Amino acid sequence: MPVLTRLVPSPVFVEIRPGALDALAGILADQRLSAAGRIAIAISNGSGSRLRARLEPALPGADWYNVDDGSLDAAVRLADQMRAGHYDAIVGLGGGKIIDAAKYAAARVGLPLVAVATNLAHDGICSPVSTLDNDAGRGSYGVPSPIGIVVDLDVIRQAPQRFVAAGIGDVISNISACADWELSHSVTGEPVDGLAVAMARSAGENLLRHPGNLQDKDLLTALAEALVLSGIAMNIAGSTRPSSGACHEISHALDVLYPKRSAQHGEQVGLGAAFASFLRGERELTGLIVERLARHGLPVTAAQIGFTEAEFTEAVHYAPNTRPGRFTILEHLDLSPSAIRDAYADYVQAVND
Repeated sequence: MPVLTRLVPSPVFVEIRPGALDALAGILADQRLSAAGRIAIAISNGSGSRLRARLEPALPGADWYNVDDGSLDAAVRLADQMRAGHYDAIVGLGGGKIIDAAKYAAARVGLPLVAVATNLAHDGICSPVSTLDNDAGRGSYGVPSPIGIVVDLDVIRQAPQRFVAAGIGDVISNISACADWELSHSVTGEPVDGLAVAMARSAGENLLRHPGNLQDKDLLTALAEALVLSGIAMNIAGSTRPSSGACHEISHALDVLYPKRSAQHGEQVGLGAAFASFLRGERELTGLIVERLARHGLPVTAAQIGFTEAEFTEAVHYAPNTRPGRFTILEHLDLSPSAIRDAYADYVQAVND
């Protein structure tokens, strides 16, 4: 019998610990990425700029590039600026928008990217996708995932707790996304990658049941590891399927319909996961998700992020349009606006009981 194996695309290194940022130069040298420190570092005007003075003495050969925002135009400008630099690697230092812009720019110039996260708001730190604002609203672009991940837990503790909590919402939504994938398999015959599901769902379950609070080292470590596992699961699947189902369709719909009012991505997908689980009839799971979201200060109703029942109903009805061809509980039930409104009213009553 032949021995069959599969290659799992994953980062070459993952450093999650206190003080990791101060060791960045040594990490890059030890991993044979840039012994001479000839790197391009993309930063925001926020956390990245504040950390630049701290890092510059240890990275004398680095060039620093300010990225204005998380738009496609900014990512293209970054790539154009770096083309003449003859760098060994690119470092994206900051939150999700900067890392997504750096991932896209690295893909355009053909250089490896190291993601250095200053918050844990969503799973983009390791995913093979860049989510960038464009003229049509927001788009997702396939890119190589980062070759390395660095998370300094001391820096993460200084990030706004709302961002850390949003990351928990994003990871927990994996549970709902995997359930949607398995639903599609049973109804449409869509193939399911069991390894991708195992990694994504395990990451979500770990955060769903973790007893820690937002300042606990153990919880922050578990969250960072879960975000990495989510990214690897997407690499294995070759798509966002293990981490994106009805939960993300609802969030994307809120972004499209109310672009000036949308909340944190992790806040929206957490709420979307709770409601999608309710629609699937998974009452016990819905209760667990709601309890865990509320424990970390995350919204469990649309009103808590500033949307009326009518607006949330409109978003849920529009949601399938955001991912054509993806089958979730929303496509399966194909509810009318009035049926969505009634289901949401039942959900809110269940949440408040």
